[in-house]
Amino acid sequence: MTTPNPATQPGPVPQGVWGPTPPVPPTPGKPTSRRKQRIKYGATAVVALFVGVGIGSGGGEQAAGDTTDAKAGPRPTVTVTATAPGEAAPAPTVTETVTAKPKKAEPAGPATTFSGEGEYLVGEDVKPGTYKTAGAEGEFGCYWERAEDASGEFGSIIANNNLEGPGRVTLNQGEYFKTNRCEEWKRVG
Repeated sequence: MTTPNPATQPGPVPQGVWGPTPPVPPTPGKPTSRRKQRIKYGATAVVALFVGVGIGSGGGEQAAGDTTDAKAGPRPTVTVTATAPGEAAPAPTVTETVTAKPKKAEPAGPATTFSGEGEYLVGEDVKPGTYKTAGAEGEFGCYWERAEDASGEFGSIIANNNLEGPGRVTLNQGEYFKTNRCEEWKRVG
């Protein structure tokens, strides 16, 4: 069987038991005066002003964890120069225009230094003369060939050689010079 709750039973509620609470009569509120409102809003404005000034003035300082360069140079200084009234105006500037004549460019002409890889026509691509190289560019040796024409035929070869070290060759006007895997060729005579 269940025990009845004395708070839900009609009649007086025994002491120490919670029961329904009677409604609280409304209390007449005091009207807030305009003066108190102005003071409240004024105090809020002053606090906001101080917070804003604190944030604004802290922008120029460097924080402890900031990674900007602490050794930055000085900031630029602005100088204002005022002209005293009554001074004479400066004299007008005279500009003289002079047209420079370009120097005559010499034709490029044949090279006296060239790559150790390629085929060259002596007199057109390279100047005739004696050339030297430091030798092979890699481990397979340096090959050079002087030829009568650019046909690539075995019979057109005038002279050729495989160099393991430094070497020299004399090139004549109208010959074709072919070089493979060599260091740069330089004219020495």
